[in-house]
Amino acid sequence: MKLLIISFLLACSLQGYAQSRYQEVFRQIKDSINRDTTLSAYDHMVIKRYLRWSQLIPSQSILQVAGNMGSFSLGLGWDYGKREQWETHLLLGLIPKHDAKSAKMTMTLKQTFRPWQIKAYKDVYFDPLTAGIYLNTVFGKQFWGRQPDRYPQSYYHFLSTKIRINVFVGQQFMWKIPQYRRRSRNSIFLFYEVSTCDLYLRSYVTEKYVRLTDIIGLSIGAKVKFL
Repeated sequence: MKLLIISFLLACSLQGYAQSRYQEVFRQIKDSINRDTTLSAYDHMVIKRYLRWSQLIPSQSILQVAGNMGSFSLGLGWDYGKREQWETHLLLGLIPKHDAKSAKMTMTLKQTFRPWQIKAYKDVYFDPLTAGIYLNTVFGKQFWGRQPDRYPQSYYHFLSTKIRINVFVGQQFMWKIPQYRRRSRNSIFLFYEVSTCDLYLRSYVTEKYVRLTDIIGLSIGAKVKFL
């Protein structure tokens, strides 16, 4: 029983190899389990549960500089979809104290969509468009989700100071590491993004003196895919 579970988890981690090879190994293990008459209904249930939990194992690490989420942010992520065109990342960032009393931590939940990919050169691929949305929060008592009672009603309208909604577009390059050189990494990404947030968009719409260049920011980053 344990051997079958380990085999299943091993198959789920073979995404570092060619996708067709991973699917073939997975299919063979699944077929062998289906043919095994010694497994009970309970055994099958346990295997399915292990499989579900294995999908929570992160497949990427990410470093991003700027982007309305701190001077720099580090996190883990997951890629999924038929062509791995969807990515979800959870990042922790740092805002230096500058003129404030102390530095501040941020947390960001980021969703990215990569509609298509072009082979640029040998093992180098290019994503001409990445787009997405992310929610960002800053830890600290001075930031609030609902307007405090000390302010007049609707003084700050509907926007909180604790959570920002950001949208972005960008591009990225991917180096798919040749299989004979792989150790703990599958591929490496370099990317840039142009983003803005709900607060900036509101200012752009309501204030005539705010220009488009005032509300957009540039961020750069790198990702490592290890599964």
